[in-house]
Amino acid sequence: MEYFTWNANPILVSFAGLTIHWYGALFATAILAGLQVMKGIFKREKVNLELLDSLLMYCVLGIIIGARLAHCLFYDPEYYLSNPLKILAVWEGGLASHGGGLGVIISVYLFQRKFKVGYIWLLDRLAIATPLFGFFVRVANFVNSEIIGHQTDVKWAVVFERIDLVPRHPAQLYEAFSYLTIFATLYCLHRFTKIKHYTGALLGVFLCLVFTARFFIEFVKVKQAAYNSDIWINTGQALSIPFFVCGVFLLIRAIKNGNQLIKK
Repeated sequence: MEYFTWNANPILVSFAGLTIHWYGALFATAILAGLQVMKGIFKREKVNLELLDSLLMYCVLGIIIGARLAHCLFYDPEYYLSNPLKILAVWEGGLASHGGGLGVIISVYLFQRKFKVGYIWLLDRLAIATPLFGFFVRVANFVNSEIIGHQTDVKWAVVFERIDLVPRHPAQLYEAFSYLTIFATLYCLHRFTKIKHYTGALLGVFLCLVFTARFFIEFVKVKQAAYNSDIWINTGQALSIPFFVCGVFLLIRAIKNGNQLIKK
């Protein structure tokens, strides 16, 4: 069977000593796309747009710091604890989405304390833009032939020539298009339903959908952690469970509190 062969150059452009990688370009696109989504939400809800510049800085720092620390401490702790300066070498690759999510939660908490914005309200709105951010990042992983899937004989298998000549699940694309679908779902829920009046509901839906998708897609991914685990699920799946549980809790609480407000 003929399979699609992928062997893209990770460098987008190199000119006069300046090198721009696809990953960096798509990461920047992810940030800009998320910013545009948040601008639209803030305009519709008549929120001060000047807050977005500071919010962007807090979120980007939270994503990078959280994602990097999670990768180092959960996926290859022995190496990074033995070489602590390598934790700073973000350009060498290694960002974990679970850590990025936790980093945003912490950074938004710090942001709302300074600017006096509703914490869960803000996380609800960021939950809409975040899957779109994730879509571009996973496309970047595909371009770089990173986070590859297990060997398979399905018709849509991809041969990542930079890795080997084995047909594999394009796990990055599975995740990317899952995130794009989740973004569309959350955007429509916010735009065309009353869910935004149920504080925490959008965040709850986001956590449930994203980490359900992540849990099942992990079954076709090549193991990312550098150590072996005695449990049947991998590190990515284990880290997804508490986020999913938090999502269920937020949804139940949002529905309960919303119904109480309606009765009043």
